[in-house]
Amino acid sequence: MDLEGSCHCGAVKFTCKSHAPYPYMKCYCSICRKQDGSGGYGINIMAQHDTLKIEGKEHIKEYRANKNKGKPNTPAEPSENRRYFCDTCGSCLWCYDPAYKDWIYPFAGIIDTPLPTPSKYVHILLNSKAPWVEFDKAAAEKRGDEFFDEYPDKGIEQMHKQNSWWIE
Repeated sequence: MDLEGSCHCGAVKFTCKSHAPYPYMKCYCSICRKQDGSGGYGINIMAQHDTLKIEGKEHIKEYRANKNKGKPNTPAEPSENRRYFCDTCGSCLWCYDPAYKDWIYPFAGIIDTPLPTPSKYVHILLNSKAPWVEFDKAAAEKRGDEFFDEYPDKGIEQMHKQNSWWIE
């Protein structure tokens, strides 16, 4: 699926291709929540890194979270995961991790192309959920949602294929 995305002010625009465009995974970790999650979570989708084309590269800045944040007497160590944002309006654009060099992970809210609606959601890193974040767990369970305190065993590609969401 061809995707188009842009920041709020329009200084950065990009296109990429995705086989896994369903915005199904809600991440409640403090990094996603504080970077992208006005509802208390962030949602990333997965796209092919080699198809990424960018207008406005000069407006893109990188942020790497401290892996050791909150660990007393531990020096700061930047995460390998890189988060990119617009330096003009601050919109979060996508993540990239060299360990998964074939992929980028655009934030679903930055995509201008209409995305398909998932039939269920996966809620991850619930052990980091802010106390004010609430959701109707009974309704979510009825829909078939899955819940994880940490990362699930299944990745984005596997989840898309398992649910017949994978687009060739």
